[in-house]
Amino acid sequence: MTFLLSCACLAHDPIGKTIVVDNKGGADFTTIQGAVDSIPIENKIWTKILVKEGTYVEKVLIKTPFIVLQGEGSTKTIIQWGESGGDVSQDVTFTLSYTTNFVAAYIGFKNTYNLGGAKNEVKQAPAANLHGNKASFYHCSFIGVQDTISDLAGQHYFKNCYIEGAVDFIWGYAPSIYEECILNVNTTGTGGQGFITAQGRLKVEDPSGFVFLSCSIQGEGLVYLGRAYTQYSTVIFKDTSMANIIQPQGWDAWENEGRESTFTYSEVNCTGLGANLSQRVDWMKKDLPPQILKSLIDINVFINSDGWIEQQPQV
Repeated sequence: MTFLLSCACLAHDPIGKTIVVDNKGGADFTTIQGAVDSIPIENKIWTKILVKEGTYVEKVLIKTPFIVLQGEGSTKTIIQWGESGGDVSQDVTFTLSYTTNFVAAYIGFKNTYNLGGAKNEVKQAPAANLHGNKASFYHCSFIGVQDTISDLAGQHYFKNCYIEGAVDFIWGYAPSIYEECILNVNTTGTGGQGFITAQGRLKVEDPSGFVFLSCSIQGEGLVYLGRAYTQYSTVIFKDTSMANIIQPQGWDAWENEGRESTFTYSEVNCTGLGANLSQRVDWMKKDLPPQILKSLIDINVFINSDGWIEQQPQV
């Protein structure tokens, strides 16, 4: 059972303006933030910020709608920062802050805190902090250790992205779909164990959850697929390839022991040595009712009922 994006006849919105960034000079701006700040906060036309190849050591904050942030490849155009003082809002590399309609493509987001054998105490050090609604990411990379993607609020769609971390490296409260993404586990600095997700659905009626469709889990160490950040935590893995790095139990109740009946954790048609369900926790929902499963894994039902994904500019 596969659900594709709707073929409703919604034309892609056009790009109205393009701004070029090159930290070597010769472009409109040398910093990404400078380009962002040049766009009026009440912007109503899609504006592309084309970022040339290079490593941009800066923190980027976007509060303006209708922006396309496009690089020249997720390993060629990289935004990076390297702080973690415990204040996630200040130490994050990239923040999409309470705006709407955003596209990122072919660009990398990296928080270097704890990377490369750093001896720092492992703390929250996000590569991306996402509050904006109707945000999509194509062929992007997100690299960190703890809380790599703080997927906090708004509808988000990730396609063909690379996401690396160790502890809760995709966490938050948002309704998001990750399709055909690589989840790379790197627990070198965390004692060889970790957690991929920490989803925080707050109420049973909240349309919230993380859904992984046709993804691949790889890397080193042992990880849980998720731990329950709240008592209604919701995570689905469907048609996902899992390397032999998944803890046999699969899932952890964390600080919500005794509330397991309200979690929605499920693995559907997954493959690989890590997808062996024989030792999974007995409260994992192995047979979700079809209507509940469809409401989560059908992109057009879960996050795209008004067709916003197709309407955004094509990248």
